Amino acid sequence: MIWIELIVVFACIVMGARLGGIGLGTMGGIGLVILVFIFGLPPGSPPGIVLGMIVAVITALASMQAAGGLDFLVSLANKLMRKKPQYITFVAPFITYVLIAASGTQHVIYALLPVISEVSAKAGIRPERPLSISVIASMYGLISSPISAATVAMLAALASFNVNLIQILIVIIPASILGLIAGTLSVAWRGKDLKDDPSYLEKLASGKIETSETAVEIPKDKVRFARNSLSVFAVAIIAIVVIGVFPELRPDYELIKGKEIVTEQLEMGDAIMIIMLAAAGIMMLFFKAKPADAVKGSIMNGGIVAVISILGVSWMGSSFFEGNRTVIVSGISGVIEQAPWVLVIGLFVLSMLLFSQAATVVTLMPVAVALNMPLWMLIAVYPAVNGFFFLPTYGTLLAAVSFDRTGSTKIGKYLVNHSFMLPGLVCLVTSTFFAFLISYLLQ
Repeated sequence: MIWIELIVVFACIVMGARLGGIGLGTMGGIGLVILVFIFGLPPGSPPGIVLGMIVAVITALASMQAAGGLDFLVSLANKLMRKKPQYITFVAPFITYVLIAASGTQHVIYALLPVISEVSAKAGIRPERPLSISVIASMYGLISSPISAATVAMLAALASFNVNLIQILIVIIPASILGLIAGTLSVAWRGKDLKDDPSYLEKLASGKIETSETAVEIPKDKVRFARNSLSVFAVAIIAIVVIGVFPELRPDYELIKGKEIVTEQLEMGDAIMIIMLAAAGIMMLFFKAKPADAVKGSIMNGGIVAVISILGVSWMGSSFFEGNRTVIVSGISGVIEQAPWVLVIGLFVLSMLLFSQAATVVTLMPVAVALNMPLWMLIAVYPAVNGFFFLPTYGTLLAAVSFDRTGSTKIGKYLVNHSFMLPGLVCLVTSTFFAFLISYLLQ
C-alpha cells in the first residue's frame, strides 16, 4: 500500500510542477483527499510557523518594494556592474548573490538580468557567461539569506536541536561562496567572444539585435523614502541575526498552564514575524509604502504563490510520512547512516520537482530529523536543495534566456544541454562538498 501512496504523492508533485504557480499547492490538496479520505492516513499538519514567518517576511519585502526600496537596491547594483564592464562575468554573480541574500527573495534577479545582458554585450563579452552563473548565484543567495523562506523552513525543521541562524549560515555562506567561485571559473571563458561568434555577427548584420539602455529610475521625490525603507529593512535583518546569535536577548514571559505559572522565552519564529511585521508597519507609516501598492506588487504575488505551494505539498508530505513513519524510518535509516549522500540526492531530485528550496526542506528534512541524523550533517546537505536548474523550466532560467538578445544563452536541443547545467552542477557539487567539510570541522 505504501508504494501506491508514494505514487500518488509523486504524481501530485509532478502535475503541480507542470501546472506551475499555485498549481503545486492545489495538487497537494488533491493528494491529501486521496491519502486521507481513501487510504485513511492521518491528515498530518501544515507547517504553521513556517507559513507565518514567510507571510511576515513577504509583507516587509512588499512594503519595501512599494516604497521604492527594492528599486533603489537594484539601482546600486546597476551602477556597480557598469563601472568595470570587462569584469562582468566575475562581478555580476556576486552582486546577485549579495542582493538576494540581503533581500531574501529571488525576485530581485528579474531586474538585474537585463542589466547583466546589456553590460556584457556592450563589453563584447558573451552574455551566456555572466547570465548563467548569476541565475545559479541567486539560488545560493537565497539559502544564505537569514530571512528567506528556505532558511526559515530550515530553522523550523531543526528546531529540536535548538539550532540558531549562525550555526547554519557559518557553514552555508562560505560553502556557497566557494561554490560560486568554482562555478564562475567554469564559465568564465566559455564559448566564443561576441566578435568571433558567427551567429551573433549574423544577427547584428541583419538588424535583429537592437541596442538599448536598461536602468532603474526612481523619481527624485521618492529617493529619500526608498533609501529609508531599505534602511529599515536592513535594520530588521540585523536585529533578527543578532537575537538569533544571542538568544538571551529574546524576552521571557509567563503563562498559566493548569495550576502552574510557567516562564517561557519568545520563540525565534515568533520573533522573526514580530520584527518583520513591525518593519512593514514603519515603512507604511513614515515612508509612503502604500498598502494597496504592496499587495499588488510582484513580491506579494510571488509570496502568496510560495505560501500556497508549501501549504499543499508539505501538508500532503506530512500526511504520507505520519501514516508510514515506522516503515519509512526503519526502511531507510540504515541506508542513510551508511551513505549520507543518499539524502543529498533526495533533496536534489525533490527540488527539481518542487522548484522551491523551502518546499523541499519542509517536505524531506523532517524525515532526516526523524532518522536521528547528526546536526552537522543536516546542515551540510542544505545546498543540495538548489537542484531546480537541472530542467530549464524555472522562471529565472527562462528569463535569462529571453533577456539575452545575442542568443548566446540557450536551452539545448536535448533539453538538459542548456547554458545553466555546467555552472549549476559545479556549484552544487563544490558547495555541498565544502558544506560537509566546514560543518564536520565545526561540530
